[in-house]
Amino acid sequence: MTIAAYLTKESRLAKAMVAGLLSLSLLAPAVHASPEEEATQPKAAVLNAETASAFLDEFFNSDVAKPHYVGASVVIVKDGEVVAQKGYGYADKEAEIEADPVESVFRMASVSKTFNAVAAMQLVEQGKIGLQDDISSYLDGMTYDNPFDTPVTVEHLLTHTTGFRIQDPTPEDIHFDLDQRVEIEEYVRQHMPPVEREPGSSYMYDNFASMLLGLIVQNVSGMPYESYMQERVFEPLQMNNSSFELQGELIEKLAEEYDAAFNPIGVYAVTPTVMPQGGMLSTAEDIGKFMIAFLNGGAAGDHRILSESTVEMMEEYRSSVHPLLPDTTYGFEAPFQLPGAGSSSAIITKAGDIVGTSTYMFLIPEQNTGVFVAYNKTGALRNLLYTQLMTKFFPAYAEPADLGNFKPQPAEQLAAFEGYYSDLRMKSLVSVLEVQGEHGLVVSDAIIGPRPLKQVDRNLFVDSLTNQFTAFQMDEDGEVAYMKEPYLNPLGYAGKGAKAEGYRDVATDSPYAEPIHMLQSLGYYTNNGDESFYPEKGATRAQFVEHILRISGLKGSKTKELAFADLEGHPSAAYVQLAYESGMVKGTTSGKFAPDRTITRQEAAVILWRALSLKYPANLFDEVSLSGEVDEWAKQAVQMIVGLGVIGPEIGISDDGATDFLAKEQLTREQEAAILFKLLTQQTDQIVASLMAKQNAEAAPEAAMQDEEVEAEAGVNTEAEAAAATDEESADAA
Repeated sequence: MTIAAYLTKESRLAKAMVAGLLSLSLLAPAVHASPEEEATQPKAAVLNAETASAFLDEFFNSDVAKPHYVGASVVIVKDGEVVAQKGYGYADKEAEIEADPVESVFRMASVSKTFNAVAAMQLVEQGKIGLQDDISSYLDGMTYDNPFDTPVTVEHLLTHTTGFRIQDPTPEDIHFDLDQRVEIEEYVRQHMPPVEREPGSSYMYDNFASMLLGLIVQNVSGMPYESYMQERVFEPLQMNNSSFELQGELIEKLAEEYDAAFNPIGVYAVTPTVMPQGGMLSTAEDIGKFMIAFLNGGAAGDHRILSESTVEMMEEYRSSVHPLLPDTTYGFEAPFQLPGAGSSSAIITKAGDIVGTSTYMFLIPEQNTGVFVAYNKTGALRNLLYTQLMTKFFPAYAEPADLGNFKPQPAEQLAAFEGYYSDLRMKSLVSVLEVQGEHGLVVSDAIIGPRPLKQVDRNLFVDSLTNQFTAFQMDEDGEVAYMKEPYLNPLGYAGKGAKAEGYRDVATDSPYAEPIHMLQSLGYYTNNGDESFYPEKGATRAQFVEHILRISGLKGSKTKELAFADLEGHPSAAYVQLAYESGMVKGTTSGKFAPDRTITRQEAAVILWRALSLKYPANLFDEVSLSGEVDEWAKQAVQMIVGLGVIGPEIGISDDGATDFLAKEQLTREQEAAILFKLLTQQTDQIVASLMAKQNAEAAPEAAMQDEEVEAEAGVNTEAEAAAATDEESADAA
């Protein structure tokens, strides 16, 4: 749980979060059959026009699917033909425009990357680009910092293995000015990231790398990127409703996009104006044309976009953490895991997410089959569609993998996997691994919670939740370096944190040692055992705000005109400004922020509450019992923080169930560390779900009683009305 998860789209922080969703796989786990249900695989149904249409109708009209979309377009192709092409729901619910696979234009999000790769591979075929070439040779003098001897190559761009520091879109990149234009090269020059990991050593989903690849296509071809794609890819395939430019008729046909609460978002733009990594617009019909051509070895009638050998190159996985868990090809990524089976290397896919839209394309070349779906509300619909379609028509790919008779390692050897792992792309996604007695290795995180991992190969484990695989990659010294798991972000690795060296003034048996060491391991604190931490020193207001936002993966505001005069020149000014713009802080009565004043515990609670209450109902925690002094303006905030368990070991609950938050005391550095630790690890969604279920259960009898009273009152009224009617009839008769 981090602050970025609780911000509304109106705030700049929400924009930061939304930007991070570009082309990002969903964080929620897919819904799968239980291991018991997998024991007997069903017989494969024949995929044809009749069965495909019936399957889609049943799926999209099911109670399971309906909550996940407003409108959806889908196409299924097989053996060079379209076997089903349908629309469901609304492209624009308010205008009552139905989703149509031919007319409804959707943002393709990261499915754009497949087409970007096609363009690059065309130039590889022509000998104008070398896959193993240093990208610097194609960037017209543009440079980047790389401390390693290994250069970043074109192949690294294609396979998301550049080693670049994460450089996702910034808050300012999402806007509503459709006339604004920023060129690809201009954007790249302003945002070029350094290399942090040796190129080729790890897999991190990389939007910026795909943008660089598009710039290379533009530089090498000598054509504007959007023109190249139109002439060399879309026109040969007669993809007449496809473009990388949001303009003209495509805006009119663009499906309205909806947020999680089913509110329309409106037409927005993303910078740069032409976005190779996620800016393509298209229809289900047009994507069907591409899938048919790709599965036909790159040919479409008299036209050819790729040679057969290049298509074969693009179908081959180039890296994997384990054979059952491949990473990427040139332009595609591994499919969602199927329980017990892993991700089949015979299937190539591409998922996409952008504000208000999700997409998914998956191809099974050996079955000459392709499926594409787009829907105008980000969510897990594609996970459900993929699992159900594969189970019905291609169950062989869901058969449990042959794992042999591997004997799990003893606890002392499993200890090598223990530690803190943070996602390479979204560092706020943290997993904690530790050996727990008879349970063996256990992984836990704030989203899914704890789950034992059973070792089935040297670096491969299966979890007890959905029978999916988690794997680890070793470095050249045989030490565990990365983890790939199926839930938080299957499109990338999580890096293992460094061994925490501790601090001179933090005892190993201190109740605050674990949170401090975790933050040290993950790089939020300096990792030098010779230094002092000053655990009992007060945390300042500016420090608290900066630390909260940093662990949420957010960067400081770029606004030059600061909200508070006393922030000028302060090292935390950009973070405090961002917190102000999001409504997390409001300053003091004097109009200043007082950044270096020690923050009180209740002030800290209010800052957190202002963000958390955007997601969680504030009154949900009204029954949380407090003791000790709390100012009235902070009471509801303190109740929420206590109810969510975002507290340190200094807080206890009395025998009567009341909690003394020590609200008016200063927040110390060790107490702040405990709060940061809980923000990264506490399963708050589950706590809230439990509270809401309890409240609903308690409210049900009361609601039923009220219904009975209403019905009884209605009955009395009905009898009175009948009597009155009889009296009127008698009067009329007289």
